[in-house]
Amino acid sequence: MKKTVLFSMIAATVLFTGCSEETKKAASETATAAKETTQSAVKDAKEAVKETAEKAVETSKEVAQKAKEKATEAVEATKEAVAPAAEAVTESTEEAASPKEETAPAAESSEQAAASATADGEAGKALYAKCAACHGADGKTKALGKSEIIAGQNAVDLETKIAEYKAGTRNVNGMGAMMKAQVAMMSDEDIKAVAAYIATF
Repeated sequence: MKKTVLFSMIAATVLFTGCSEETKKAASETATAAKETTQSAVKDAKEAVKETAEKAVETSKEVAQKAKEKATEAVEATKEAVAPAAEAVTESTEEAASPKEETAPAAESSEQAAASATADGEAGKALYAKCAACHGADGKTKALGKSEIIAGQNAVDLETKIAEYKAGTRNVNGMGAMMKAQVAMMSDEDIKAVAAYIATF
């Protein structure tokens, strides 16, 4: 019986020892497989990331190239649209600058007109000197307290009224005879000049 128990214990020890080695071996193999799987997954992930990055760079380059082409087309279209307007402006500027011969007579006639107006103004001022005694230096006095104020009236109306007084066809507030005597010696040019001067008041 002692031999049987002893033999059973030896058999159990051998069995336990054998199981333990197989378990260790299986665990080791599992760990190695897991490690290889992890390394493979990391490698695949790195490759996928690299590939995605390369695709993104390519796409960015394509988008930039297309944007550059569109910008170039827009610039060209703008140049084509602006060119006729620029030519028109250049032509009109050249035309405005070139007709010196035409503007010279116009400038001369403007100077002559200004000189004539100055002369007329001086003549009108001199003619008005005898009117100022009744109408005031500024034309704002009622002559003898009866006549209308002549300041503020336009030259055409004044010229017509003075001509009517000269002809004896106007008599406002009994002033007709006196005014006829005052303007009897005035020519049509004198009447025009004095009317223009009075209109400046």
